[in-house]
Amino acid sequence: MSEEKNEDIKDKETVKDLGVTRMSGRHGNIYCMTIIGQIEGHMVMPSENKTTKYEHIIPLLLAIEEDLSIEGLIILLNTMGGDVEAGLAIAELISGMSKPSVSLVIGGGHSIGVPLAVSANYSFIAPSATMTVHPIRMNGTVISVPQTFDYLQKTQERVTNFIADHSKVDIKTLNKLMFTTSELANDTGTIMYGKEAVEYGIIDEVGSVNNALEKLSELIQKNKGKA
Repeated sequence: MSEEKNEDIKDKETVKDLGVTRMSGRHGNIYCMTIIGQIEGHMVMPSENKTTKYEHIIPLLLAIEEDLSIEGLIILLNTMGGDVEAGLAIAELISGMSKPSVSLVIGGGHSIGVPLAVSANYSFIAPSATMTVHPIRMNGTVISVPQTFDYLQKTQERVTNFIADHSKVDIKTLNKLMFTTSELANDTGTIMYGKEAVEYGIIDEVGSVNNALEKLSELIQKNKGKA
């Protein structure tokens, strides 16, 4: 079997198993990563759930950063959220990469999906896509002592500060959106459609895949100029 055939099979298996693929074309040599379903962290989700596992994504991001042949990263998001620690870990890695990155929210980028969306150098959201910002929640047994609530507050601040630091939204506006009581039927928070997310300054631009690829190509060229 030829080397080219082996690479083709390997790429198809990678897409199937991890939802990632390497692409080479008019926009450059780029890597496409999908973040879908629920972000799985320290707890294993039921097998019927669609998940993105952080133990898969983290080493992939390191490999992308070290691979000299990869010029940029596009991240496609359609996630309901999930583990806060895992989501923030992935978002921090993306934001710290030297390779240009662009995110595109398709379908939804809810909860911890918001920091993931804004972690890229530039963010897009599809017109029909939605995003939900809300206070963090804790599952399981909660010990009602001051230390527990202090921990929740500090974790909330980590999420809020990350979003504000990597987007155009200010802390005051973001907190107002998170604690709105009239938007969600049984929770506090705000649901935003594509245009609204841009108006609030959370996402940079409304667009689709072509816009995201064109922007990534622009960032790649700028990065080459700096080099």
